[in-house]
Amino acid sequence: MENNTIPLAILIAVLLVITTIIFEWPCYMKLRKLPPGPTGIPIFGCLPQMLLNKPTFRWIHSVMDNMNTEIACIRLGGVHVIPVTSPELAREFLKKQDSTFASRPDCMSGRLSSNGYLTAVLTPMGDQWKKMRKVLATNILSPAKHNWLHDKRMEEADNLILYVYNQCKNSLEAGGLVNVRIAAQQYCGNVIRRLIFNKRHFGNGKEDGGPGPEEVEHVAALFTILTYIYGFSIADYIPWLEIFDFDDHKAILKKAIANITKYHDPEIDDRIQMWGKGMIAMEEDILDVLINLKDLKGAPLLTNEEIKALIVEIMLATVDNPSNAIEWALAEMINQPEILKRALEELDIVVGRDRLVQESDLTYLKYVKACAKETFRIHPIAPFNVPHVSMEDATVGGYFIPKGSHVLLSRPGLGRNPRIWEEPLKFKPERHLKDDCSDVVLTDSNLRMLSFSTGRRGCAGVLLGSTMTTMLFARLIHGFSWNAPPDVPNIDLTESEGDLLLAKPLLALAKPRLSEHVYQQLGN
Repeated sequence: MENNTIPLAILIAVLLVITTIIFEWPCYMKLRKLPPGPTGIPIFGCLPQMLLNKPTFRWIHSVMDNMNTEIACIRLGGVHVIPVTSPELAREFLKKQDSTFASRPDCMSGRLSSNGYLTAVLTPMGDQWKKMRKVLATNILSPAKHNWLHDKRMEEADNLILYVYNQCKNSLEAGGLVNVRIAAQQYCGNVIRRLIFNKRHFGNGKEDGGPGPEEVEHVAALFTILTYIYGFSIADYIPWLEIFDFDDHKAILKKAIANITKYHDPEIDDRIQMWGKGMIAMEEDILDVLINLKDLKGAPLLTNEEIKALIVEIMLATVDNPSNAIEWALAEMINQPEILKRALEELDIVVGRDRLVQESDLTYLKYVKACAKETFRIHPIAPFNVPHVSMEDATVGGYFIPKGSHVLLSRPGLGRNPRIWEEPLKFKPERHLKDDCSDVVLTDSNLRMLSFSTGRRGCAGVLLGSTMTTMLFARLIHGFSWNAPPDVPNIDLTESEGDLLLAKPLLALAKPRLSEHVYQQLGN
């Protein structure tokens, strides 16, 4: 009799606990005040609204605008998604309570893109993240390594000028139409391929210095992954639905990753074998460095799979921000020629017209950097930063943030916040120039805009990203005069509906403006 009573008592206790949770949880959550947000339904939360209102980032911002709030709570499946457009609250999340919000989501898109969380940026908090973050900060993106890789970056800066010049050389006086998006994106791809693999092309490229089909496919695959990482897939919020892949996010990601690894893996495998056979004596690029890292016992620090995953992540972190910023900046400045004129005057004073911009010049190009920073503010590449996940219950701004919440800092929400910025939609680079004439940096420590993230999960590549952005921008506007195409009075600054890019790639008329010998030297 006693043997039957004990299991029955346990069952009754479990049922009581479950019943209490079901009926008391909503009351508990009301007592713990969540940020305002739309009402969802059991199990699915606001997923139906999300699916009916694409693109999701515009729906989220519309919800916040309609509720007149700078922080919201939108439940997607079992996840509380917390979008933020307030700099004060952003500092609370990423500075004051940084240790609480320093993890990443465990979800389909993050797992696939990091090959099972072998990397640094996408990996949840833990020993693997600490290991890979240290590798990035100490061995790859340190100031010393940045200096070591200087010549490779300059090779690609020279190739950029030669490529654009070749678009003009059939008629130097009339100039040539240049697709700035292609030039900027491929420059970023060229730089990071050169830094990692010590080569610009996976194939033969083109005679004019432009990308071949292999490079076009490679860069397109990188941008596809960037679009779908944390791209509001159903499976990211209700994991058991991943098998069905209702929105095709998983299939798209897997195809893009396969397109990248078919170029990367043979390069990496061959290099590892060459080092193993003693065929290489000196490190020349990032891949060599990663292969030769050792642990305290003298064994390889990284597995082959970790090297491959980390290289994909470095690629992803490099190609988008600089290329998008320069396309938007040039479009804005063609429409406001007085801004372009001021930037050119600075370049001509600092550099002149008998040589090309060098990295050593960048410190003195304050107005040029102010233009780049203003572009990061008003035209960010992504609607949100990489999600921060709360590792425990917290209170921010008087609101309860449950453990496991995904905190999304809105890049356009911060950079275009009318409470913070005067004329927030107007392109005004001078707003970033300081009275004390100090250097202009592309970051904002007060998080009034988000170009590179901060805190424990801050971007380890700020130096590289800032250098690439400024060099790309300075080289293009110093080396060529830029105007709208013939019969086009102004550049159309319409933003794409599905993302934050220009709706149409920027086509602009470029004409060489430096001494002829400067360009001729590049062809030798």
